[in-house]
Amino acid sequence: MLHRKGSGPVTTTEPLDVLDVQPTPLALLLLGRESDPRSERGVDCPGDLPAASDPDLVERARAAKARLGSKVFILGHHYQRDEVIEFADVTGDSFKLARDAAARPEAEYIVFCGVHFMAESADILTSGDQAVILPDLAAGCSMADMATAEQVAECWDVLTEAGVAGTTVPVSYMNSSADIKAFTGRHGGTICTSSNAERALEWAFSQGEKVLFLPDQHLGRNTAVRDLGLSLDDCVLYNPHKPNGGLTVQQLRDAKMILWRGHCSVHGRFSIESVEDVRARIPGVNVLVHPECKHEVVSAADYVGSTEYIIKALDAAPAGSAWAIGTELNLVRRLAKAHPDKQVVFLDKTVCFCSTMNRIDLPHLVWTLESLADGKLVNRIQVDEETERYAKLALEQMLALP
Repeated sequence: MLHRKGSGPVTTTEPLDVLDVQPTPLALLLLGRESDPRSERGVDCPGDLPAASDPDLVERARAAKARLGSKVFILGHHYQRDEVIEFADVTGDSFKLARDAAARPEAEYIVFCGVHFMAESADILTSGDQAVILPDLAAGCSMADMATAEQVAECWDVLTEAGVAGTTVPVSYMNSSADIKAFTGRHGGTICTSSNAERALEWAFSQGEKVLFLPDQHLGRNTAVRDLGLSLDDCVLYNPHKPNGGLTVQQLRDAKMILWRGHCSVHGRFSIESVEDVRARIPGVNVLVHPECKHEVVSAADYVGSTEYIIKALDAAPAGSAWAIGTELNLVRRLAKAHPDKQVVFLDKTVCFCSTMNRIDLPHLVWTLESLADGKLVNRIQVDEETERYAKLALEQMLALP
């Protein structure tokens, strides 16, 4: 998505701890133990991260998957724990996985090891003969939950009263509910991923004068300012919890980017102090972050890109190079294991796992597979026909982006 500032990667032969965290109560903010008041809205992780799974569960998962054979297709998001990824037929980000599911029409069951909005997208893109299953219905997404259909409808009323709705094109991040995707389709907008956000915004500005970007303010701001060359003054922040979004009519009329007040609780935790600290401790380190991070973090990083970009960047990096990665911890650990010839550290010392993603664990996966193997359909995710129709319009517009 974005490119490195300055010269190429700097190498080092200093041994580094893959996690590079302090053994304090705050370290990693393990699920259910702490919250961090320095982060946006705090990183609060309810529930405990279970210990390593009983070895019997591994054998049970293998047996149940074998019984199901080609009837089941298991999708594993990059942020899942290793014990779940082991049983995934494919891994990837949310949109890649939804498309992979659509490309397997012979699979009767699509088991999505991710979060709720991802399973919804898979249901939208697959046929009615396929059942999409989420192993734990409590696996939601805090970012997606920050924009409800009622709030967005009210926002559109505010834009209408300000006289700008007719020139505003909605662009919604893939990390949004089916209802928000349907809103986007109804109003002639498009969906985007962190990989194609720049193209999505370019298309939107060719269709109108303004963009309403939902629900992640940081991806919208970073793409508009760093990729399209807009200024921070061109962006305003719509707060659904304030009257008229906390904005005046004139602010709405002057703005080019109307950003929804939403964020990722994990990526939003990374700070400029995190970047400065890792540079002081590891001279020559390459800082690589996800565009869901705050603007000042993205501006201070060497590389910025989507989850797939991060994986490819590590694959292409020279042996001996040092990297501080600002994204979910499960993926960073997996990248470190996959690249023993490189020094890979976690960007920050006190960041939580994605608590909802980690609700999909091996016990839930085993229960799901054994239930399906016994002929019992569980935890099916179904999007109603009208919502699916309009959400698919927005997704199809994304696929048609130049």
